[in-house]
Amino acid sequence: MSSLDSLFAAQKAAAKSTPAADYRQRRADLLALKRLLSENQDAIVAAINSDYGNRSRHETMFAEIIPALDGINHCLHHLRGWMKPRHRPVDQTLFPGGSSRVIPQPLGVVGLILPWNFPINLAFLQLAAAISAGNRVLAKMSENSIALSRLLKEISPRYFPAEKLSFIEETGEVGIAFSKLPFDLIIFTGSGETGRKVMASASNNLTPVILELGGKSPAIIDPGYPLEKAVERIMYAKQFNAGQICTTVDYVFVDEARKDQFVELARRWVQAHVPDIHGPDFTSVIDDRAYSRLVETLEDARSKGATIVNLCGDQQADAGTRKMPLQLVMDTTADMQIRQRESFGPLLMVLTYSDPQEVIDHVNAGGTPLALYPFTNNRELAKRYIDAIPSGGVTVNDTLLHVIQHDLPFGGLGESGMGHYHGAEGFEACSKMRPVFHQARFSALKFLAPPYGKFASRVLNLLARLKG
Repeated sequence: MSSLDSLFAAQKAAAKSTPAADYRQRRADLLALKRLLSENQDAIVAAINSDYGNRSRHETMFAEIIPALDGINHCLHHLRGWMKPRHRPVDQTLFPGGSSRVIPQPLGVVGLILPWNFPINLAFLQLAAAISAGNRVLAKMSENSIALSRLLKEISPRYFPAEKLSFIEETGEVGIAFSKLPFDLIIFTGSGETGRKVMASASNNLTPVILELGGKSPAIIDPGYPLEKAVERIMYAKQFNAGQICTTVDYVFVDEARKDQFVELARRWVQAHVPDIHGPDFTSVIDDRAYSRLVETLEDARSKGATIVNLCGDQQADAGTRKMPLQLVMDTTADMQIRQRESFGPLLMVLTYSDPQEVIDHVNAGGTPLALYPFTNNRELAKRYIDAIPSGGVTVNDTLLHVIQHDLPFGGLGESGMGHYHGAEGFEACSKMRPVFHQARFSALKFLAPPYGKFASRVLNLLARLKG
């Protein structure tokens, strides 16, 4: 038996031997998870930096450490309430004296398949949900998170026994074997292509899955919205983590009259806030394959007639450090790669429009985006976009921020994923919300047993009139 199989078997056996961890144990486990993160911050930041080649410490603290700690605190604060049975009404005309309730119970063993772009944020928020619900967890890290994987494997046993939580390093074939294990739930974050394979493997075991897949998320700037404010907020999101965020702005709609002004404002913002992409504050593209894909995307667009605007002035891409300047891609056509797939890097496509219906039709012609970003002070227009364009989530007049609200569920729809986690929805997604009915000492159903006679007919006719 492989080490992966052995770990899974140990967790499965432990889950069966102690199937329902109480509040005290779950709270202790959440506090241990919090200590694991807070007591090893510097080592975690350094490991992520090593995996990236260069990753801004400030970005790691702001986007990984702080929200993960905050998410665990949110679970600690609400755990007792989440664990309480939920009482449901009973039809007393049919079941007098009966009572119904829903009891949250652990699923058993949860498998996490994690990405490289925000490995701590995503791992620990998912862990917080699974542990709050009383589960045991195997967390498989990305092949691009080797330094972090090895660190977590080293330090995790100080806080958790292996049969409660184990981190798995990706060595090449682990992901395939991992997704074939009969977990009680799999949470996958990554590409749609890989997500389909994970779901296919999970289906053989009837394992439910939560998929967070990304997609081409648009921003839409209303002609009446202050352009400088919109540019500031969009470009902040686009430079963060060098654009390697599943919910970042993939492309932006600007009215034709303000297109040139948008370009100039974007140039000014970037040159003021990202003066040196080769310094420590600007993150590298994760690996050579991703860097080459971005270069090819730009060359494909340029060769087919697109206009490329380097917002970083004279600063050029460097294959050695995998640093790439922020660039706008203008005048695109449907046959270009940048129109067809998520950029996942420091490239921002700019489209123009004259009517909101153009935007709605364009977005809905593609896959459902993970996020939607309308910039407008017109409430009716914002509602129109939200109602007409399906998406995983929405932030109005900014970007990304709905994702870091712990009391909002996070997840995709259609090609951007399925299922939710974060906060209460994360707890419920990792729980079996088990319905339990308690019959009263006296049951009227005995009067409706066969052979059916006149009395049963009168009772049923009366009930039909009452319900009708």
